[in-house]
Amino acid sequence: MKTVCIMCPVGCELTVEKVGSEIKVTGNSCVRGETYGKSELTNPMRMVTALIQTKKGVLPVKTTNLVPKNKIKDVLAEIEKVFVNSAKAGDVVIKNVCSLGVDVVVTGNYQI
Repeated sequence: MKTVCIMCPVGCELTVEKVGSEIKVTGNSCVRGETYGKSELTNPMRMVTALIQTKKGVLPVKTTNLVPKNKIKDVLAEIEKVFVNSAKAGDVVIKNVCSLGVDVVVTGNYQI
């Protein structure tokens, strides 16, 4: 598999291969690239960012940790259901979203 590492601004072009029971990563210039490459092959994870509805428009939110890539649509579906009257940065708007052990929090200080 070929991918680009997103762990730092360098953006190394990685080649990730499973050789027997071992995963080999080449093209990385640091250990973070190796970790990322192995994760991408076995269990890709992402931070999710989105917008929630408020009385006066939308408010930015994000997950407090990475979620499995195959659960992003489920997380976004739950976020889409949220409506708040007011919130500030750090407020939890969904606790333990999709039972993943991750919360969804407000990322801005927009006061409604």
